[in-house]
Order: sequence, then structure tokens, then C-alpha cells
Amino acid sequence: MENKYITVAYKLYAITDGKKEMLEEAPANHPFQFISGLGYTLERFEKEILALTQGASFSFTIPCNEAYGERDEDGVRQVPKSMFCDPDGNFDSENIFPGNIIMLNDQEGNRFYANVGEITDDKVVLDLNHPHAGKDLIFEGNVIEMRDATNKEIESLVNAMSGEGCGGGCEGCGGGCGGHDHQEEDGCCGGGCGHCH
Repeated sequence: MENKYITVAYKLYAITDGKKEMLEEAPANHPFQFISGLGYTLERFEKEILALTQGASFSFTIPCNEAYGERDEDGVRQVPKSMFCDPDGNFDSENIFPGNIIMLNDQEGNRFYANVGEITDDKVVLDLNHPHAGKDLIFEGNVIEMRDATNKEIESLVNAMSGEGCGGGCEGCGGGCGGHDHQEEDGCCGGGCGHCH
């Protein structure tokens, strides 16, 4: 399969309490960029976009089971607040606050994201579910660019996905559709919604 360099502008919606709610936007002046065939996006998102041509508009829904699955309440954990303290016992309130998405490592060195919930005197609640788990995702937008990716672009993205350079180290930058690989919107790691689709 050819690797395509693709940029799309879109609005992402979900149905919440019977109403269409906008979750995030990747505007044309800061589009979502990805290379097909590398596992950078949701498989269904990539399939829908690859069926289009540059300049085409789109509107499609990815059902929950092809997006991030149902929420798993076992994925909500309480951890000691001390996990986020420096050696002097100072709590990292700059990064650990309700609603922020942070990157953590397990004992095997695998990285994953968690959404910070309630913070008490001695505990921090972490939600390991993707922020969009349990939701059907509605994408509306247009394809800005679609062309064959260069070897340099592919190499750069593979390095970013493996944690080299900025791609794996933008801690605390989560939010929005990001989930397991979301990166900041300042262009640091590809812009837009990060690897969610």
C-alpha cells in the first residue's frame, strides 16, 4: 500500500444526551496531518479519508466499537498523591490538575495516557479510558492535501511514533481527541487532533 501524506480540516462531534456536541476542531489554518498505512490514526478514519480525493468534503460517523470502544469503569484508579511529588515532597500542581491528560509509564516502560480526575489530600483519581470511549464519533470536514509521502516524511513520523524527538515527549499536552498519542496543537507533533482517528 502506498503511504499518502494527508492533511484534513475537520470538526469532531459526538451525540451527548441526544444533542450533537462538538468535541474538537482542526481548522484549515492548523489541519490534522498524517501519513496513511502507519497506524497513526483510527483504521476506520483512514479508510474513509483514503476513499476521497484532495479538495473533497466529508461527513461520516465512526461507531464506538470502531473508535475507542465502551468505557471500562475498571480503568478508573486511585493512586497515591505522593506519586506526583518531587523528592522534597512538593506536589506537581502545574501538570496534575483535574481535566488534564498526562503521560505515564508502567513497570515495563510502556507509555500510556491518563485523564486526571479528583485530587484529594492523599489520592489522585486517574481515568485510563480514552476521553472519547463510549462515543460514536462524527467527523465533518474536507481534505486539504493528499499526495504520496516522501521517505523523509515517513521516517520522521516513524521516529516520532517510537518516542524519538518530540513525538513521544510532550507530556501533559493531551486533551481533546488525543488519547494514546495526542500531541500539542502548537505544531510540536503534527498538530490537529493528534493520532486519534
